[in-house]
Amino acid sequence: ANAGKYRRDSGEALYRRSLYTFWKRTIGPPAMLLFDAAPRETCIVRETRTNTPLQALNLMNDVTYLEAARVLAERMVKEGGAAPETRLAFGFRLATARRPRADEQEVLVGSFRHFLERYRARPEDAAAYLNHGERPRDASLDAAEHAAYTAVASLILNLDETITKE
Repeated sequence: ANAGKYRRDSGEALYRRSLYTFWKRTIGPPAMLLFDAAPRETCIVRETRTNTPLQALNLMNDVTYLEAARVLAERMVKEGGAAPETRLAFGFRLATARRPRADEQEVLVGSFRHFLERYRARPEDAAAYLNHGERPRDASLDAAEHAAYTAVASLILNLDETITKE
């Protein structure tokens, strides 16, 4: 009946580690298989490592990662200081464990300004972008600014340095 369907948890169970993911015998969780999780039919001694466009699309569009970017953006605004530069550097450091270089900081700030201009011009896009995930967004934050920080947080979370463990 539900051989190929996975049902997402809700509440606090939604935010558990993937260690608790339910595996069906014939089909593994699609997102985990996309990121090279071993199928459970045989023992895998050596992990394979791939890099495909599907991985990037998943990281940019899956509700899990959109919600994570939104929550990181909230932390950037609330804990990162008053200026966009310090907030962006704070978010970058949370994700990568280092401060951004000058050229990286320039890209972060330029991207933030681009997204802020876009979301101020189209507030309905900002509201739609922030409406992903189960956790409610902090309505006290300006929606356009929050969406712009979320877009940059997504950029940070999609860096190769953030994704891979090397």
